Amino acid sequence: METVAYVFQAMLILIFAMAGIGKVGCSKMHVESFEKWRLPQWFRVFTGIVEIVGAALLLIGYWAPNYAMIGAFVLGITAIGGMITHWRVKDSIRESSMILIMGILACIVFFIYF
Repeated sequence: METVAYVFQAMLILIFAMAGIGKVGCSKMHVESFEKWRLPQWFRVFTGIVEIVGAALLLIGYWAPNYAMIGAFVLGITAIGGMITHWRVKDSIRESSMILIMGILACIVFFIYF
C-alpha cells in the first residue's frame, strides 16, 4: 500500500505543482479559465499558492508521513472546489475530468496515511 501512496503522491505533486505555478505565473490558459468561470484573478493566484503548498506538503510527506496526509487533505478540498466551479458553469465531463481524478487520488493518499 505504501508504494501506491508514493506513486499517487508523485502524480499529485507534479500535476498540482505545474498547475499552481501556471496560476501564479499568470499563464494565459489559467487567466482565461478564471474569466470564463467568472472568478476574480486574485483567487487564481490564491488557488495557485494553495496548490503549490499542497504539492510541497506531499513532497515533504515522503520523509514525514503526517505532512503527506495534510497535503492530500488540502489538495482534496481544492479539488472539491474545482469540481464545484466546473459544475457551476456547466463544463463538460472532458473539461472537469482531470480535477475529479486528482481529487480521487488525493482522497486515496489521505486515507492511506490516515
